[in-house]
Amino acid sequence: MALMTGEQYIESIKKIKMEIYMFGEKYSNPTESPILRPSLNSVRMTYDLAQMPEYEDLMTVVSPYTGTRVNRFTHIHQSTEDLIKKVKMQRLCGQKTAACFQRCVGMDAFNALFSTTYECDKAHGTNYHENFVKFMKYAAENDLTVDGAMTDPKGDRSLAPHAQVDPDMFLHIVERRPDGIVVRGAKAHQTGICNSHEVIVMPTQSMGPDDKDYAVSFAVPLDTPGLFMIIGRQSCDTRKLEGTTLDVGNSEFGGVEALTIFDDVFVPNDRIFLCGENEFAGMLVERFAGYHRQSYGGCKVGVGDVLIGAAAVAADYNGAAKASHIKDKLIEMTHLNETLYCCGIACSAEGHKTESGNYIIDLLLANVCKQNVTRFPYEIVRLAEDIAGGLMVTAPSEKDLRDEKIGPYIDKYLRGVATVSTENRMKILRLIENLALGTAAVGYRTESMHGAGSPQAQRIMISRQGNLNAKKELAKAIAHIEE
Repeated sequence: MALMTGEQYIESIKKIKMEIYMFGEKYSNPTESPILRPSLNSVRMTYDLAQMPEYEDLMTVVSPYTGTRVNRFTHIHQSTEDLIKKVKMQRLCGQKTAACFQRCVGMDAFNALFSTTYECDKAHGTNYHENFVKFMKYAAENDLTVDGAMTDPKGDRSLAPHAQVDPDMFLHIVERRPDGIVVRGAKAHQTGICNSHEVIVMPTQSMGPDDKDYAVSFAVPLDTPGLFMIIGRQSCDTRKLEGTTLDVGNSEFGGVEALTIFDDVFVPNDRIFLCGENEFAGMLVERFAGYHRQSYGGCKVGVGDVLIGAAAVAADYNGAAKASHIKDKLIEMTHLNETLYCCGIACSAEGHKTESGNYIIDLLLANVCKQNVTRFPYEIVRLAEDIAGGLMVTAPSEKDLRDEKIGPYIDKYLRGVATVSTENRMKILRLIENLALGTAAVGYRTESMHGAGSPQAQRIMISRQGNLNAKKELAKAIAHIEE
């Protein structure tokens, strides 16, 4: 099958009978909800860009596994050049949507599973790698969006999965059958799952021998019986129901998350990628986290480009663009944003080939990248809010602006530079509000903190990968210390 167009993608999602709950109501189609549709549009952009000749090299690649040109979001990295192009592609998608475009988790799961299943098969004589390659080719050939589900609710964080009072706090196997397994549990914070064709499930942490039932990875379609989604609230989300585009800030694009329930879901044998081999759970988590922390050096930078641009426009409209402190703040925002990009490119360029043949990033630098992402976007947002001014959060609604009586007063008193309309000034301020505080905060500010693991998760990996003993030996050699 050829690469799908954006419209073909939308039509393909319409055909999937999902079970989605939001505000106490049941939805079967995310394309029909004003709250869910902007998130779908963000994914659509990954299909539209792949159709444009000027982006073909970034968005698509000839797969050695299918022999055809596929969307890079379904690709297995074959070189450090592939890793670098991934980051550049993600920056482009962030620039075009100013939101989370949601296919990164599936791509990162693909590459983590490719090498982990290979090494698990070598150790245990299993056939997980064959299962996964078959699934990967199916997704690539049909240009599918695949969600990645890793984060469990976790319950009491001081207890291992098997020791939880409620065993379902971590997704686990509840029944083994000749033709497959039955699983129960939930996956939290699932961005884009209601816009996906399939979902890959992975364990959320390293597992001990008593946690074998929790060391499970598999893929199932989104219309699998027993699988349903509960959409999470976002700040300002119901603005999308008001029929106004100005107040939303970014009316076309967005992102939503869901608590995804697996209520005794059956998984056939050929869709299982890990089933009780607990010693490989940690490897899968570590590799996936590394790939996904690399991703933030692309996607967050692209959205940051939009926010920096919006702050600069706001300065123009406020008549403050020539002020030295404004120029300095925009320079600082750019410096921080490009530093994140440097980290994404660096961990890609320093990548290496795995035993299975695909390429993985430098794990230390990938974790440094994400550690910076937990900090720099917050400062970029702070500076954007500083430049925008208080009107960003005190401006009246679009309905007030359109009102016959009070609209002229809003137009008169909220105008900045005389040559710029009040409406345009309000539009740019609402965009900054959206990126800093509103429904895009999950795709930029707050998600920069917790996406791909909290800051402490990266610090643990930096400690593991930092090779402190080798650094001690360097110092001893320079100091001529002999022990």
